[in-house]
Amino acid sequence: MNKIKKRFLTFLALFGPGLFLIGYNIGTGSVTTMAKTGADHGMGLLWVLALSSLFTYILFVAYGKATLVTGKTALYNIKNNFKHGWILALYIMIALIAGELLAVMGVMGIVADMLQEGILMTIGLKVNPFWIILVATSALFALLWYGRYRTFEKVLFGFVILLGLSFILVLILVKPDFGALAKGLIPGIPTHNLGLIAAIAGTTCSAVLFIMRSTIVAEKGWTIKDLKTEKKDSAMSAITMLILSAVIMAVSAGTLHVMGKTVENTTDMIYLFEPLGGRIAAIILILGVVGAGLSTIFPIALIAPWLIADYAGKPRNTQSTQSRILIFIALLFGFGSVLMEQRPPALMIFSQAFQACILPAVAIPILILLNRKSLMGAHVATLKENLWLWAVIAFSLYTTYYAIADFF
Repeated sequence: MNKIKKRFLTFLALFGPGLFLIGYNIGTGSVTTMAKTGADHGMGLLWVLALSSLFTYILFVAYGKATLVTGKTALYNIKNNFKHGWILALYIMIALIAGELLAVMGVMGIVADMLQEGILMTIGLKVNPFWIILVATSALFALLWYGRYRTFEKVLFGFVILLGLSFILVLILVKPDFGALAKGLIPGIPTHNLGLIAAIAGTTCSAVLFIMRSTIVAEKGWTIKDLKTEKKDSAMSAITMLILSAVIMAVSAGTLHVMGKTVENTTDMIYLFEPLGGRIAAIILILGVVGAGLSTIFPIALIAPWLIADYAGKPRNTQSTQSRILIFIALLFGFGSVLMEQRPPALMIFSQAFQACILPAVAIPILILLNRKSLMGAHVATLKENLWLWAVIAFSLYTTYYAIADFF
């Protein structure tokens, strides 16, 4: 038993700040986007997911390195190292907070829909989504009221394990057509619904991840001596995000795409997969999506207080009065899905595409900062790092184009 515990703790130690960001990244936005992508296009857009994961790693390392060298977080560095940098930093902060509040509505709506169907399926009782959201937000608020960063890591690890195991089990139970999966691996660009390309990039290579990455690296108290650890943590995070997202896409591509069906509502997945894997598969799927949703809302509620502290260059204290008020307001947005006519999955795909539009504003500043000798000293960006960052910027402009084209 001690050996198993030791191995488990060793495995957990591989995930530092990245664990927090995996919990944020692989949420209902990822589930909805990847499931719809798999159903509509098979595995043909896996290349977008792979590139997004690679560029996520590049920006994780870049933002982490800047924080390790300067000891300052991302928005503070942008604000104080550019002429009129406060305008750019303020724009990034407001855009990210607005995008995440929109995401809260979609995420909580999906969680409520899935739990409503799960309760109906198991005990035959139909519960109003309002009460489900009230219970979920109250529990999350209690955790955030009393918890500290180490507690958050443990809670998120549980959610991520639930999500990962659920979709792997569903993949086994529904027995997808692996031949169709292999054929679908041929890269392609859709002739319709171009916003999916932006949504995949937005949910994987999300601008908020890199700003928050800087904050969480600072929260850990790492220094430049921990650069190797930071790179390893970044790699583990990006690889885990890629694997989990690819599994969700494969579940949908090997079943719904072959059958010619699509996903318009998250609850569609339950009734589309139930005939393939039985009620057990449907219940496991519900647990996975709920785990994904809660793992996303948990960090989202911390984004506003942490970004404001980052911008002001003040200590992060989730138990301050200001932080608790901001967390409370963020969780209140979860009730938005009850009031809006727009379905939660549509809200999620729109919010993910919106995130893709912010990526250039995050990728370009870090390229400039890493090349400033006055800031980075002996740790200025190498030629290899610069080439990768230019590739990220090109990719960010490419996906922004698709987001804007689809919107209009």
